[in-house]
Amino acid sequence: MSDSAIHAIAGAAGGIVAMSATYPLIFLSTRAAVETKKEQKSTYQAIVDIIKREGALGLYSGLSSSLLGIAVTNGVYYYFYERSREIILRARTGTNKALSTPESMLTGLIAGSATTVLSNPIWVIQTSQAVRTMGEDNQAITTKKLGFLETVQSILAKDGVGAFWRGIGPALVLVINPIIQYTAFEQLKNFIVSRRTSKLRAAGAATAVAVLTDMDFFLLGALSKLIATTLTYPYIVVKSRLQAGSANALKYKSSLDGLLTIVKEEGIEGLYKGVGSKVVQSVLTAAILFAGQRRIFEMTKAVSTSI
Repeated sequence: MSDSAIHAIAGAAGGIVAMSATYPLIFLSTRAAVETKKEQKSTYQAIVDIIKREGALGLYSGLSSSLLGIAVTNGVYYYFYERSREIILRARTGTNKALSTPESMLTGLIAGSATTVLSNPIWVIQTSQAVRTMGEDNQAITTKKLGFLETVQSILAKDGVGAFWRGIGPALVLVINPIIQYTAFEQLKNFIVSRRTSKLRAAGAATAVAVLTDMDFFLLGALSKLIATTLTYPYIVVKSRLQAGSANALKYKSSLDGLLTIVKEEGIEGLYKGVGSKVVQSVLTAAILFAGQRRIFEMTKAVSTSI
């Protein structure tokens, strides 16, 4: 099995673990992003209200489609990212095996674009499930929750096949999120490895090369995702509203028009609805993913080598 395929498997498995651990925060940030009223609830109050109306399981509406989505997203992303990385490094002369910043951005662009096009229908389904009990005026309504296949049938019956690519515009713009994330991760990783290696060699270990620990991967994953999410969150709001099929959002002429409309109608704060729970969720998910993906990759690699 190729390293790219093993990275894809490890990325999918790590993503499922991370998503399962943080899903209520995803649910809350999605609801908040779709909300168009200026009144904002605290995360605590939002949790209390949802549990009161829908029970504790209400916080997990759309989990099954999210697990499928994260498995596909991470699997495809890691495969294309590692494959592109291998091609770039193979074409390079010399012994340097670290990607430069432009190379990191290029691999992220290739992987992110492929992932976005292939996984967008799953995120449309997840977002539709997460906001199903919200009415058009963003008030809670009593309605039957739909499973994955039922949601697919509902979207097809109401809006047709094209609805599965709602929000693809801002989603493609958001390819910059993983580009920023993985570029920041690669460059921070290269810096730390280089610095620690220099210290080891200065201490007398002439050929030593520093190796990052699980905690290093956890912290670097958290920091790189924090940077990426903070910079791109306004587009996450636009994408969530379009994927949910919000009546207001469907009037947006473009991603930029969506941003300008939100600022006009809701103020700058409208671009950051749900940002608190989203940042916490994204940082935790990325930290768990980076640490877990590395460990799963090593175990899978060992197993495949021994077979």
